[in-house]
Amino acid sequence: MKIFVVNCGSSSIKYKLYSMTNETVLASGVMERVGEARSQLSHTTNGQKHQFAVEAPDHTAGLKDIIAKLTDPDVGVLESVDEIRGVGHRVVHAGERYTDSVLIDDEVIDVIEDHFQLSPLHNPPNLAGIRAAIEAMPDTPQAAVFDTAFLATLPERAYTYAVPHEWQQKYRVRKYGFHGTSHRYVTHQTAEVLGKSVDEVNLITCHLGNGCSMTAVHNGRAIEHSMGMTPLAGLVMGTRSGDIDPAIVFYIMKAAGLSVDQVDKALNKESGLLGVSGISNDMRDLLIEAEKGHPGAQLAAELFAYRIIRYIGSYYTILPELDAIVLTGGIGENSQPIRAKVCQGLGRLGVKFDPRRNETTIRGKLGPITTDDSALPVLIVPTNEELMIARDTRALVERVLAG
Repeated sequence: MKIFVVNCGSSSIKYKLYSMTNETVLASGVMERVGEARSQLSHTTNGQKHQFAVEAPDHTAGLKDIIAKLTDPDVGVLESVDEIRGVGHRVVHAGERYTDSVLIDDEVIDVIEDHFQLSPLHNPPNLAGIRAAIEAMPDTPQAAVFDTAFLATLPERAYTYAVPHEWQQKYRVRKYGFHGTSHRYVTHQTAEVLGKSVDEVNLITCHLGNGCSMTAVHNGRAIEHSMGMTPLAGLVMGTRSGDIDPAIVFYIMKAAGLSVDQVDKALNKESGLLGVSGISNDMRDLLIEAEKGHPGAQLAAELFAYRIIRYIGSYYTILPELDAIVLTGGIGENSQPIRAKVCQGLGRLGVKFDPRRNETTIRGKLGPITTDDSALPVLIVPTNEELMIARDTRALVERVLAG
């Protein structure tokens, strides 16, 4: 069975085509500058990357061009688009409505639209991609895989903010969380590594990249999460502030005469590692500069690791038991200095860091970075959100075929 995975951003379309027989990627790529006069398509098959200048005034035109490349005699991998048995779409927000992936129908589309206000940067392009795929492949089942679904199991005490009741009821102010597909994928992978069923594994999963989040997982279900109503809360990120005193917003608006939009931009795009260091939001650049003695870069790296350690400590106290800590995402999978800083701050939890393993566990490689006698293992588990989407889509399609 071949499954096509689509992830639409405001001006981009990322995609992968899987053969689910052995879960191999047949083709992948990204179209950038969708909606501009000239778009760019990077399309990879058989390890060969092909670049095309294309016209994609909208997502519908862009997706049609991508599908054409999949069946192109020179760079394609399909004889016909009919070989695609299902299309899986990443959708960021479904609020409390869905706790699992679903086949898309009119009701699902209404739910995605209903959450535009809660996810204005993501849900609209996600839905544009869905409509484009339906137009291009009207007879092919389409599935929505929600970032919020895995986190919909948070208990009321975890997702409730101590704000006026009307805000909660009328404006849906509560914690939703994000990166759920990644956290779910590494939860499943870690359970397999530990020889446990998913519904009995207990973890702290850390998705660390330009955007960062952590989840406490009890018996395979999320019970706490670091992001909030928006992705701005929680850990220090590339350009997002993470947790701050909310009164800072009122203070800086008055003191600096900033507007709501200016503060929003500052906290989402000018803070985090970039704001602390003053030079970059990229941890790789910061670690190089930190080695040279740059004080801002050194502080940014220390603060980044400190906030992770602090969250791990708080999650440790609310989990009845804990099997492992999992690091994933671009920084979690690749940044040996940050992994070392985090592990070295967890001695009170019985973590015994292994520098040799940390140095040899590289991108795409799963394994521990703690010693065999560590009371609590820390594992690197590479994430694969697209494969999780493909697996969910296959399961839904098979259910349809089974009648």
